[in-house]
Amino acid sequence: MSYTFKIALRYFFSKSKQTVVNRINSFALFMVFISTAALFIVLSAFAGLKDFGISFVNKFDPDFEIRSVKGAYMPVSDKTIKNILEIPEIIAAAPEIEEKVFLTFKDKNQVAILKAVTPSYIKVIPIDSLITLGDWLSFKGSDVVLGFGIAGNLTAGVYDYNNFLNVTVPKKSKKSLLNLDPFNSSPALISGLYQVTEELDKKYLFSSIEFGQELLGLNKNQYSFLAIKTKSGINKIDLYNKILPFFKFPISLVSREDKNASLYRMLNVENLAIYFIFSLVMIIALFNLIGAIIMMVLDKQEQLKILLSLGARPMGIQKIFFVLGMLICFFGGIFGLIIGIIIVLVQFYFPFIFVPGTNLSYPVIFEFKNILIVLVTLFSLGTFSTFWATKGISKKIFGFKQAL
Repeated sequence: MSYTFKIALRYFFSKSKQTVVNRINSFALFMVFISTAALFIVLSAFAGLKDFGISFVNKFDPDFEIRSVKGAYMPVSDKTIKNILEIPEIIAAAPEIEEKVFLTFKDKNQVAILKAVTPSYIKVIPIDSLITLGDWLSFKGSDVVLGFGIAGNLTAGVYDYNNFLNVTVPKKSKKSLLNLDPFNSSPALISGLYQVTEELDKKYLFSSIEFGQELLGLNKNQYSFLAIKTKSGINKIDLYNKILPFFKFPISLVSREDKNASLYRMLNVENLAIYFIFSLVMIIALFNLIGAIIMMVLDKQEQLKILLSLGARPMGIQKIFFVLGMLICFFGGIFGLIIGIIIVLVQFYFPFIFVPGTNLSYPVIFEFKNILIVLVTLFSLGTFSTFWATKGISKKIFGFKQAL
């Protein structure tokens, strides 16, 4: 162990004769401690909020969608679906039809998006678990499931046999300009209501695949896309290369992130903004470290003259205070990180902070990558601050040496 580290360690644990120097050193250590804990807690809290927000998307959108590059619909045979299900990375697959429709209930109207699905759809998206009133599709008739937002706008209830919901779409065929009825319309019984988010509840309704195909005039094996559920950590390019041979026409593989690109981009930008804001807080806290090092240099001038007399080099003296600054960063950062981890784990397992006006606990997620981010940020900024505070010491020490 070099003398620079031994002396720096002694300066760190020993007290100065000057009370003001002790207070400055303690405050510098405290600020490093607080800024480190704050950065970790905020990153963990935002990770919880991000996961909470994305959880609604995860409940409604599949991991991947296989779409045709050309045309709104694509033919998918049962054999193709069977071949896709044999791919080890794929857990479930279900065809789906998606089309904008016009809804009429009594004297009220609304535009929505119809999702016509098969019974296997709940293996990809467990939408049946989101039903809060009524039942999921029976697949035995023309029943539909609405979001609470749509039902509220139409003042519609479930199992109202006196009033059916009319679902209307424009006819795809334009063989005659004299066609007096350019729309297809089918009555449907509302069997259930789902609830996810306010936006989604006002946007989608579900029906059986047969109802959608009949309404839109599609063939039996004609769908909008194929929704698939995969194992975690799947590489999109590798999966695409395994799926492509089963289709005779060009396809695209759309991930959940691709489908909600704006949401993920916004969350990433917000995460980066929060990181930079609290990194700035850490930079401000490290100004106290710079002040503490400068005060320590002034306080130890007599001892430094003795070290120079004993043969210490000015650069070695500079290293003493550089190591001292890094020790303050190390101990302050480690204790701050420990306290931050404890607070996050307590909030996760035994919530004590709740969203105002609700019984919902404030979401947090403990992630090892946040520990790494905090440590890298602290020691990068700490190294720069300590180096900047000590870079001129060797010149001053050289002046002391000449005076001796």
